[in-house]
Amino acid sequence: MNDEIARYGAYLEEEKHASQNTISSYLRDVTQFSEYLSEHQDCELPQAQPDMVRDYMSWMQGHGKSAASVTRFLASIKSFYNYLAAQGEIEGNPARGISADRAERKYPEILTAKEVELFLDQPQCVDAKGFRDHAMLELLYATGIRVSELISLDMEDLNLAAGFIRCASRGKERIIPLYHGAVKALQDYVRDVRPQLVTEQEERALFVNMNGERMSRQGFWKIIKHYQEKAGIEKDITPHTLRHSFAVHLLENGADLRSIQEMLGHADISSTQIYTHVIKRQLKDVYQKAHPRA
Repeated sequence: MNDEIARYGAYLEEEKHASQNTISSYLRDVTQFSEYLSEHQDCELPQAQPDMVRDYMSWMQGHGKSAASVTRFLASIKSFYNYLAAQGEIEGNPARGISADRAERKYPEILTAKEVELFLDQPQCVDAKGFRDHAMLELLYATGIRVSELISLDMEDLNLAAGFIRCASRGKERIIPLYHGAVKALQDYVRDVRPQLVTEQEERALFVNMNGERMSRQGFWKIIKHYQEKAGIEKDITPHTLRHSFAVHLLENGADLRSIQEMLGHADISSTQIYTHVIKRQLKDVYQKAHPRA
C-alpha cells in the first residue's frame, strides 16, 4: 500500500471514526484503482484525471461488477481525493461531478412479528447455552444494536435495575431501554449462567462462549443460522435482520424517526429513512395481492 493510501486509512480511523468494514472497503477500492492506473494508464493516484475514473468504471462493468459495486467505488474514490485535496496534495477532485448508473436498491429482509416470536422462542432455557442464546437474541431485538456492539458489551454496560444498556460505539455513547422480557432473560443469564461459563474473574465481557471467552462475530453468526434452521424460517436471517426488524416494527407502531435514529446510532437521518420505504413497499405488495382490481 502506498503512502497516500496508508495516510488516508489512518485519517478514516482516527478523524472520521469510520467502522473497520468501511475502512476496509474504501482502502480496497482505492488500492484496486491504483493498480488499474499503474497497469492500464501508466499513472499514479495523485495524477488521475476524470476520464481515467470513467474508464475504470467502464472497465469494472465490463468485468461483471454490479452497479452497486461501481457506486461504492465512486463514493470511495471521491472521499479519497477529497482527503488529498484537503491535504494540499492535489488541486481538484478528478471524481467530482461523475455519477454512476443508479443501482437497484435492495431493501433489508424484515421478519414479521410472528416470525420474530418464533425465532426468539428457539433457544431452550434448559442449559447454559440455551439461557445465554435466549438472552443474546432477546437483547438484539430489544435494542436493535449491531452485532459488533452486542459482542463488545461489558458487564458494566448493563443496568437491569433501571432497564437499559449503555452502548458505546464509533466514538459515541447511547442509552437504549429494554422491555421486560429482555430484562428477565438477561437477569437469568447474568445471575445463574454467566458465572458458570467465565473462567477468569477479570473477564468483563457480558456474553462469552462455552470456553468463557468473549463471544466472537463468527460464533454469533453460527448461532443465528442454527436457530433459523431450527425455526424453519425460509427468509435469510443474518445478525442484522433483527436490527432491521426492530426499526420497522417500532416505526409501524408509531415511533418517530428521530428516536429510532438515536437508538440505532445512525449519524444521518437518511440511513434511518430507508425503513419508511420498506413499510411503503410492504403496503404496496399487500395492495397488489389483496385489491380485486389490482
